[in-house]
Amino acid sequence: MGVQQKKIAVHDLEVGMFVSDLDKPWHQTPFPIQGFHVRSQDDVRALASHCKWVIVDVTEVRGERESTEGGAPRFGRKSGRRGQGRDVLQLPPLTIREPVRYEELTTLKKEAKASKRLLDDADIALHRLFDTLRVNGVVDLKPIAEVTSKMVSSVVRQPDALLLLSRTRQHDDYVYRHALNTSVWALVCGRHLGLNEGLMNHLGLGCLLSQVGKSALSKELLSREGQLDASEYAQYREYVDKGVEMLSDSGLSRAVLSVVQGHRERHNGSGFPEGVRGDRIPLLAKIAGIAEFFESLIGPREAAVPVTPDKAVALLYEMRNIEFQDDLVENFIQSIGIYPTGSLVELSDGQRGMVMSHSPERRLWPRIMLMTDSDSNPLKSAKIIDLARYNETRAADEAVTIRECLPHGTEDLDPSRYDVTGADSRWSLNRLISG
Repeated sequence: MGVQQKKIAVHDLEVGMFVSDLDKPWHQTPFPIQGFHVRSQDDVRALASHCKWVIVDVTEVRGERESTEGGAPRFGRKSGRRGQGRDVLQLPPLTIREPVRYEELTTLKKEAKASKRLLDDADIALHRLFDTLRVNGVVDLKPIAEVTSKMVSSVVRQPDALLLLSRTRQHDDYVYRHALNTSVWALVCGRHLGLNEGLMNHLGLGCLLSQVGKSALSKELLSREGQLDASEYAQYREYVDKGVEMLSDSGLSRAVLSVVQGHRERHNGSGFPEGVRGDRIPLLAKIAGIAEFFESLIGPREAAVPVTPDKAVALLYEMRNIEFQDDLVENFIQSIGIYPTGSLVELSDGQRGMVMSHSPERRLWPRIMLMTDSDSNPLKSAKIIDLARYNETRAADEAVTIRECLPHGTEDLDPSRYDVTGADSRWSLNRLISG
C-alpha cells in the first residue's frame, strides 16, 4: 500500500499530520526542511502565514497522543536513552548581541588547500593531547588553541572548505574524528549566527576538547558506545565530568569549559551530567550539543549504521524545543543545508555525486560534484553542476533535483579518486583529502 497524498487547506491541518508539499516552492518559505510533522497549533499558524493549502501524506499521520507526549520519534540505538523528559519547552526568540555579517573572502579551491594542512595539524595536536592525558602528563593546550584559531579563520573566510575536507578525509581514531567534525559543524553554525571571532574560538576549542574525558574510559566500553546497558551507560556518562576535571587547572576560559561541561545537556532537561534545561545551558554549549548529536548520527562508530544527512536533518527538526532549542535547530539546518557539504546524493536524472556547497536561498539546489553518469558509470573526471544556476532557466518538469541522499561509502562514490573539473579550473581532491 503506497503513501496517499491529500490536498487540504492550511486551516484544516491537525496536530500529527505530515506536510509533504506546499502551494509554493519550499525555498520561498522559512521552513528549513522539505516535509515535517505538525506538532502544535504554532506550526499551523506558521504555515498559514505563508500558504493557503498544503499536501499531507495520509499514511504518515501520527496519533495526537504520540505527537504531543512522545515528541520526536524513537530513533535507532539512542532511543532508549532519550525516552524520558519529552516535554516541549518554548523560550523567547534567540538574540545574538552585535552579530557579525561574514562575507566569503576566497574560493573553495583556494581555501581547501589551506584546510588540508590545517586538518593535518589538528590531527597531530589531538593525538598528542590524548596521549598526554592517558599517562596523566602535564597538558599543553597551546597547539590545540592555535589550531582552533586557524580553523575559525578558515570558516570565516569560506565555510565549505574545512567542512568538505573534514567530512571526506580518513581518520584512524573515532574520538579524534568525532571531536574534529563536531568542531567544524559548530563553527559553520556559529558563523551563520554571526558570533564574533572571539566566541567562535571559544566554541571551536570547547568542541575539540569536549571528548577528552573519554581518555579515562576503557577502550572496550568506548567501542560499544551505542550498545551499552544501564550500568555501562552510567559509567560512560562520567566522561563529561572527567573531562572538566582534567582541564580545570589548564587556564581555559569559563566559556570554553562551559562547552566541555554542557555539550551533552539537553533543552528539556533530559541530558547529562546535571540535567539542566533551557536558558541554564550556555549558548555555546547548546550549539556544541546540536553539532555533536548531528555528527554522532551521520558518523557513528563502525559497528553502527550511519544515518544519511538528510534524515539526520529531518530528525533534528522533529526535536526542536524538545532536546534542542527551536531557533538554534533552524539556524543549524540553514547553516549546513538540507543536503550538507560532503553528502553523497543521487539526482533525478540518475547521476550521482557529492555536495560541494549550498546557498541558503536555494536549499534544495546545491552545487554537486558529479562522479557517475545517469547509468551509474564512473566518470574519468568529476564535474561540477550548480543546480540552482542550471535550473533557473528551465521549466519545473525539466529541472534536475536531488532524488535521495546515499549512505556514506556507497560503491563507486569515493571522492578521493577524482580530479574536479569546474567551470574555470581543474584541481585534485585526492591530494587534499588523503593523508
